[in-house]
Amino acid sequence: MSGKKMQVFFSGTVQGVGFRFTAERLARRFPVTGYVRNLEDGRVEVVAEGEETRLAEFLTALRKSGMKDYIRDVDARWSEAEDCFQGFSIVY
Repeated sequence: MSGKKMQVFFSGTVQGVGFRFTAERLARRFPVTGYVRNLEDGRVEVVAEGEETRLAEFLTALRKSGMKDYIRDVDARWSEAEDCFQGFSIVY
């Protein structure tokens, strides 16, 4: 695939409000792979790989989704893709 990897930490009231389901549903609209999961510190982590433009669009869609009022902060980190995901899923 040869693309980018995006690791994003969302903080706020993001656990237990459908954030993971929303992320998984939105990921289907974009050609991205990866996962979303709750972290023990109360944040939600999204790791996605794909074309940089598509990843940016996915991130924008997440930030503007019905979950926007629950998000307090977004910390995004970018690196080269490792091509290690098949599809996009919720990790428990």
